[in-house]
Amino acid sequence: MNGCAALIVAAGRGRRLGGGSPKQYMQLGGKAMLRRTVEAFSTHPKIDFIQVVINASDKELYVKAMEGLAIAPPIAGGKTRQESVRLGLENLESQMPKTVLIHDAARPLIDAATIGRVVDALVTERAAIAAVTVADTLKREDAGHIAVTIDRVGLWRAQTPQGFCFSEIIEAHRQAKNTKFTDDAAIAEAAGIPVGLVSGTEANFKVTTADDFVRAEQMVADSKGLLRVGQGFDLHRFGPGDHVMICGVSIPYSQGIEAHSDGDVGLHALTDAILGAIGKGDIGTHFPPSDPKWQDVDSTVFLQDALTRLNESGGRIHNLDIMLICEEPKIVPYRDKMLSRIAAITGLPESAINVKATTTEGLGFLGKKEAIAAQAIATVVLPT
Repeated sequence: MNGCAALIVAAGRGRRLGGGSPKQYMQLGGKAMLRRTVEAFSTHPKIDFIQVVINASDKELYVKAMEGLAIAPPIAGGKTRQESVRLGLENLESQMPKTVLIHDAARPLIDAATIGRVVDALVTERAAIAAVTVADTLKREDAGHIAVTIDRVGLWRAQTPQGFCFSEIIEAHRQAKNTKFTDDAAIAEAAGIPVGLVSGTEANFKVTTADDFVRAEQMVADSKGLLRVGQGFDLHRFGPGDHVMICGVSIPYSQGIEAHSDGDVGLHALTDAILGAIGKGDIGTHFPPSDPKWQDVDSTVFLQDALTRLNESGGRIHNLDIMLICEEPKIVPYRDKMLSRIAAITGLPESAINVKATTTEGLGFLGKKEAIAAQAIATVVLPT
C-alpha cells in the first residue's frame, strides 16, 4: 500500500461511562460513537486504509454501527489497549503502510485538520502526536495537601491520533510486549524514536465519564440541529395478576395490569413522547389495541419502533424524563434497574435519563390504588 493507515482502537469496555452498551457503540449525535470516529478518518483524503480493533464479543454491535461503511473487517483485540494496538499493527503488516495513525475510538470529535497535521508531520518526523499545551497550574499532592507546584512551561497533554513510521512502531510494540506503557508515544520513546508534537484541539477529548458524554452531546448539538420536545401520558387500571411491568422492569405486586399489551405505562409514555417530538402521531396510531397481534406484547417493541422512526428522521435523543404516578408499588427500590433498562433500549447514558415517582396523596382513582399512570418528556435534536 505504501500510504497512511489509520488504526482505530475500540476494544475497551468503557465501564466508567455507564449505559447499556460499551461506550463506543452509544449514540452520539444520532450515530454510534465509533462510527463518528471512523467516518472522520474514512473521509480524509490523506488516509488510505482503516483497520478497527474491537472486543470479540462486540461483533454484532460493530456490524450494526458500521452498516454501509466500506472498510476492512474488524479484528479482535487483546486484554489491554497496548495488546490491542500490537495485534492491530500485526494485522496491518500485510498492507505494509509507510505510516500509521493510531487513534482511540473514544475521541469521536477528532477533526480533519488535526488528522492532516499529524500526517504531514510524518514527512519529516519519525513520529508525531496531537497534543495541547497545559493551561492549568499543576500541583503534586501528598497526604491530601499540596506538596509542590509544578512548572507547566513546556508541558503538553497527549491526545490521539499518534502517528509513526509503520516499520518502526510495530517493532517497538513487539519489544514492549511485556512492559506496560501509557500510550504509543511512550513505547516509541522507549525504543529511541524521537516524537514530534503538533497542535490538537480541546474538542478532541477522550469520552470517559458521563460528564464527558454530556459535553460531547452538547458540542454536537451546538454544531447543528433543531431542538424539539414531546410529551407522553399513559394510564392503566390494575387487574388480576402477580406483577406489573414498569419501564421494562417486572415488579412483584398483588395485582397485574389490565391492558392489551404488557401494560408498561413508563415505556408507553416514553414512546408517545418521542413520537410527539418528531410529529409521528401516537402509540395507538401505530399499534392499535384492536389488532390482536399486539396482545400481551413486550412494550419494548413500541419504544424501539419510535426510536427507529427517530433515527430515520436523522434525529437523536438528548434526554428523557419519566414521572410515575401511583400509591403502589413502590418505585424507589427499582429505579436503578429502570434506568439501566431504558439505557439499554435507547443507547443513552443513564445520566441522560431520569425516572421519578409521586403519589396523589390518596386522592382520586390513582390514590385509591385502582390504577397507575406515567408522564414522560423527550427532548430530541432533529436536523435543520
